Parts: sequence; C-alpha cells; structure tokens
Amino acid sequence: METGKQLSGTLAIAVFTAALGSLQYGYSLGVINAPQKVIEKHYALSLGVWSERSALLENSTDEEGSSEEIKHPSVIMYWSLSVAIFSIGGMVSSFLVGFIGDLKGRVKGMLMINFLAVAAGLFMGLSRMWKPHIMVITGRAIMGFYCGLTSGLVPMYIGEIAPKAYRGALGTLHQLAIVIGILLSQVIGLDFVLGNDEMWHVLLGLSGAPAVLQTFMLPLCPESPRYLYILLGKEQEARKSLHRLKGAYDPSSDLEEMRREKEEADREPRVSIRSLIFSSVYRQQLVVALMMHLSQQLSGINAIFYYSTAIFAQAGVSQPVYATIGVGVINTVFTLVSVALVDRTGRRTLTLVGLGGMCCCAVAMTVGLKFQNDFSWMSYVSMVAIFLFVSFFEIGPGPIPWFIVAELFSQGPRPAAIALAGCCNWTSNFIIGMTFPYIQAWLDCYVFVLFAVLLLGFTIFIYLRVPETKGKTFEEIAAVFQKKRRIPKDNAELQQLKTSSDA
Repeated sequence: METGKQLSGTLAIAVFTAALGSLQYGYSLGVINAPQKVIEKHYALSLGVWSERSALLENSTDEEGSSEEIKHPSVIMYWSLSVAIFSIGGMVSSFLVGFIGDLKGRVKGMLMINFLAVAAGLFMGLSRMWKPHIMVITGRAIMGFYCGLTSGLVPMYIGEIAPKAYRGALGTLHQLAIVIGILLSQVIGLDFVLGNDEMWHVLLGLSGAPAVLQTFMLPLCPESPRYLYILLGKEQEARKSLHRLKGAYDPSSDLEEMRREKEEADREPRVSIRSLIFSSVYRQQLVVALMMHLSQQLSGINAIFYYSTAIFAQAGVSQPVYATIGVGVINTVFTLVSVALVDRTGRRTLTLVGLGGMCCCAVAMTVGLKFQNDFSWMSYVSMVAIFLFVSFFEIGPGPIPWFIVAELFSQGPRPAAIALAGCCNWTSNFIIGMTFPYIQAWLDCYVFVLFAVLLLGFTIFIYLRVPETKGKTFEEIAAVFQKKRRIPKDNAELQQLKTSSDA
C-alpha cells in the first residue's frame, strides 16, 4: 500500500458527490424537451392566447391544427428563450470557474453555488403559482449559470484528487453522470410519468434535487490536496487530505511532485484568462484544449438527436420516443466502456477512434437519408448509423475533453484554462443550437457531409498535435509542450507576466 494507487471509500464518496453536479447538468439539459407541448400550452394560457378552439383541437385527432393554435408567436418566443437562456447562463458563468474554485477551494466552491440550483428548482417547481413563462425562464437562466460553474468545478476537483493510475477513468465519470442525467430526464419526462399537464412543473423542479443531496455530502469530502499545498502552501493539511483520499500509505512521492509543481507555480504568474489568451507560453496547450471542446460540440451529436425521432418513425418504429430513450441507454453504456478503457488505451487513441468512427457514420447517415424514400431498408442503415455514431461519441470525444484540460495545464494557468475551455464549449453549443435549423434547411440531408468534413479535420488535428497524457504526471505533460517551444523566449515572457501580475 505504498503507492497510494488504491481506490479508497473516501475517494469514491468524494467523486460520487462531485458527480452529482454533473448529473444535475445532464438532467437540466434533457428535461426541457419532453414536456414541450404541455409547457407551451401553459405559456399560451398565461399569455391569454389559448382559445377554446385550441382546447377542442388538443383533444381531437387533428394534431396539426392544434399545433397551429398553440404556436402563437409570443409562445414561440418565450419557448425559444426558455431553451436558449440555459446556454447563455452557462456561457457567462463559465468565466468565473477559476475565481470560484480558488476563492474558498474546490469543495467549498461547489457548496457555495448549490444555492443557485436550489433557487432555480424552486422557480421552476412553483411555476404554476404565477406566470409560468417568467418563472421557467428565470429558473432556466439561474440553472444555466449554475451548470456553467459546475461543468468546470467538477472535472477540476476530480482531476486533482484522482490517483494518476485512475485519473482518466474517474475523469470520465463527469460525462457518465451527464448522460445518466439526460437519460433520467427522458424516462421520467414520459407523459405517463411526470411529462403531463398535471406534473410538468414537478419534472422541471426536480432539476434542483441533486444539489440538496450534494449539499449534505460535500462536508464529508476532503479538499483537493493540490489546492491546499500548491495554492495555499499548507503541506500538513495536504498530507491529511492525501491520507483521507488514498488510505494508509507514504505520501512522500505525491508531496514531492506537488512541491516541484509549487516551485514551478511560484515562478509562474497567477494567469488570468486575458494573459492565457495572449501569452505564447501556453498557446499550444490552449489550442489543443479549445480544439478538443470544439470537436465535441461541432461533431454533429446534437444533429443526431434532432434527426433521431424522424428516422425511427420512418423505419417503422411505432413509438419513436422509446427508440430515442434507447439512444440514451447507448449513451450511458458506451460512456461506461470509456471509463473502462481510457486508462488502458489512452485519451488520444480513444478520441481518434471516436472521431474517425463518427466521420464514417456521418457519411452513412447522409447515404441513408438521401435514399430512404427510394429504398425502405435505407432507414435501417440510418438507424444503425445513429446508434454507432452515439457509441463512438461516448467512447472518446464526449467524455475526454472535460478532463483533459486539467491534465494539460499546471496549477498556475489551470483554472483560467478550464474556464476558457468551458466557455468555448457553452458558446459553440449555443451557436449550434441557434444556427442548426437554418443549416439543416439549407443543406437538407447533406447536413451530415458538413459534419463529416469537420470530424475529419478534427481527427487529423488530434493525430498531429495532441500528445498522450495517460499515466503521466502533470509535470511530465507540461514538459511535452515545453520541448516544442523556444525556452529562453518563454522564460523571458514568464518573467514579464509575473512582473505584471505582481504589480
């Protein structure tokens, strides 16, 4: 037991507790979709644009007419805002991840922001008591703000407490919790569970439930030893934290690694987001981090979910919503596969396999969509392509970008890098969400050709520029990038950055 590589009960509790924030993020991502028609009806009632004829049409078999009545311009506007405001909140708050994480520590940072999730859940859960469109939009905005913070704090904390041998597997649990949250929202969002006229507000209000549980469990979790030693200089507290996380072992090697990283961090400035963007010292790591997140959001995964219900219906599936839930199950299963493989196969390999497989599936999707009206069996080609596309996504491009950023940067620039990468992720997600309907209308079934080209480009970039981080210390990973730079110039720039930071 001298290496500290074992998985202790305290470590398991700490990772599980942190991942509750990721579960909440996933639930909030998926929960708004299932009860869309019900929520639009309540918006229309509140706005006074729901007529008696609309009620009659809703109860009739003429679904098209009902849709036309419900889709009043004001309802469309408020519904679109209910969806989009979540991403806007995340975009804004992702810049604050480093500040919150360093202010009181990773654990207290997660604890501090939980009041946002509880407040958001209350706004949405009580939305039938007042104007539902105002209450839901307010709750979604606050929840988006919370999720922007937790999507950075959770990978940061898990990455810093995980033993080197399990850093990839434990880091992937962030994405696993997200996809479980999405799947959970799809299941309990079915109309015979909570996605109905009577219970939709409860469905939305449950978004804040994981934060309540996390609030009680976080005080049981040890603070990140890297934060305690490298940032605060508290060696004894870091030693205690290591013992709690890894059990009875000799922490000398871990503390020595932190000591070297602290010496390096003391030579570095506390890097701001602006310094990180304009400094050439960290440019290679930053480009890799941002491209990893862009490859996740521009892969076409959102387009797959957009198309899935229609494709399943075309293939003769009588209840496409259950097939879509099946996609959610595939999401979860292959994220578990990634958990098992990431520390054996490596981050770089899994990402390359994932992106390459998705590229092939995007081509198959294009062929299937193009000829599904000519050949009935082509719908099954599209269906298989959907399942494989999602599988390849969750093997690598889905989970790995979230935790690899913490591996690429040393303690000094890490919070700013995670904040910037998170903002890139949220912003690209928002842009795709807003522009995809127009791109789809323009390219029709050829929309997946665009994604295939993007995926091929990302695959080539990662093959050429992204190093393997499996089994390496943070110090060793930083050394990989330092070899590619001109050291004298970088040392001068670091000194200049430190001087400006001290000033």
